[in-house]
Amino acid sequence: MPSPRPLTVVKLGGSYAFSPALGDWLEIIAANAGHVVLVPGGGPFADTVREAQPKMGFDDRAAHHMALLAMEQYGRALVSLNETLALTSSLAAIRRLLSAHRVPVWAPTRMVLDQVDIPSSWDVTSDSLAAWLARKLRAPRLLLIKHLDPPGDPVRAEDLVKHGIIDRAFVPVLGSSGIAASIIGPAQHAAAARALARGEVIGSRIGLR
Repeated sequence: MPSPRPLTVVKLGGSYAFSPALGDWLEIIAANAGHVVLVPGGGPFADTVREAQPKMGFDDRAAHHMALLAMEQYGRALVSLNETLALTSSLAAIRRLLSAHRVPVWAPTRMVLDQVDIPSSWDVTSDSLAAWLARKLRAPRLLLIKHLDPPGDPVRAEDLVKHGIIDRAFVPVLGSSGIAASIIGPAQHAAAARALARGEVIGSRIGLR
């Protein structure tokens, strides 16, 4: 009897918002319903917050709240594009949707906003929030889907931070969790479909050392 497929938390970058590849990625994710939780990036919605902050002068706590809502806006748009996806905001609801063979799309504000271990800072983006959710769900795997290919395999998290590919909070959030974190780009699209279907780790492994 085959072993059950491990749960994978998948963060889909907001940079795919206007990409022709967006629908293909959603089909791959939907094909793995029941085994995948989707964390949306902030995309153009978060970019609007970044641009507005210096012009309006609102503080980082307000920006943090608005960026969480930006993730929910992107998530709401994704849900409208594939009927297997469903927006949800709690661990219990995520587990119910997985049991119903759906793909939970995480709306983070309710769970994240007042967490003392998550700073109200631009150092925290959907990358580290996806790692935080994976820990909460005890998911053994985390996959970051980016709009550029990783520079190597394996790749050091600090190098990804240095090049602005992941956020500064990612390393301390992932910590010693034991989660197998990896990152993929557009060139690994077909390989990702096969690996997720088999329950395999895909992409460049992210090392913390």
